[in-house]
Amino acid sequence: MKLLSFKVNEQVKFGPKVKKEEAVWDVVEIQKQLNVLKDFPETIIDGIAHGYEFVEQVRKLVEAAQKHENGAKFKLAYSNIEWLSPVPRTPKNIMCVGKNYNDHAVEMGADKAPEDMVVFTKSPTAIASDESTLSVHAEFTDSLDYEGELAIVIGKQGKNIPKAMAYDYVFGYTIANDITARDLQEKHKQYFLGKSLEGSCPMGPYLVTKDEIPDPHTLTIVTKVNGEVRQNGSTKDMMFTVSDIIEIISKSVTLEPGDVILTGTPAGVGKAMNPPKFLKAGDEVKVSIEGIGTLANRFV
Repeated sequence: MKLLSFKVNEQVKFGPKVKKEEAVWDVVEIQKQLNVLKDFPETIIDGIAHGYEFVEQVRKLVEAAQKHENGAKFKLAYSNIEWLSPVPRTPKNIMCVGKNYNDHAVEMGADKAPEDMVVFTKSPTAIASDESTLSVHAEFTDSLDYEGELAIVIGKQGKNIPKAMAYDYVFGYTIANDITARDLQEKHKQYFLGKSLEGSCPMGPYLVTKDEIPDPHTLTIVTKVNGEVRQNGSTKDMMFTVSDIIEIISKSVTLEPGDVILTGTPAGVGKAMNPPKFLKAGDEVKVSIEGIGTLANRFV
């Protein structure tokens, strides 16, 4: 199932993509008008916490709308909604894995990939949506870079999660662009400020449930800037797998429903080009991941 979050009439809502249509089912409104279920989550994070039960609830609401004589009224065309990140606000900082692709580690100056997993975070206030227009923050940086990544969305609370059980804690996956001010990253030595500028973590367009992506390590990742392919990688090249990542992070941090973990970026970032090619006003960046879709943003 492909879920999305959106705003309509100043209300934040969520729902599944209508199959073969550029539209979303307004499941919140379906439940309100048709009273199909005994109860239904008010936010997508509340829903994520119910795992497969939530997915089944959404399916029942869609089926009820499809059987209703005026069911089409519960469809909202994409042109009539304001897109939000699939997870509009994470419970804590967005967690990120650095240098998780050997070729990217090397292009960033490392002699070899790190033996221990590199973890940093981005502020939740950095979250932005698909199709949103983002600032290049020229007043702070002249070295804004892109990083297309697969993002894990956690589905239930867990601590000290063994690798063999890691996928039980995954709700689904989305696309993220880990936008980075390289000069701030170097100036402050720690990653947080250079990674947390407003709009520096666009995610979307969809949150795809894990049943549709049985193996997250067979997906192509392509990043284009103004139509030029900059990154063309595969998640099979991750050095730390999804289960590795969940096991290692959960040793130190209690994971919660709605937490998002970025899994690293393949080679081809702007900083590594000769000469470097950083983002500028007027640029458009598109990150595509097989099975999820394309995350597109413009910069001003």
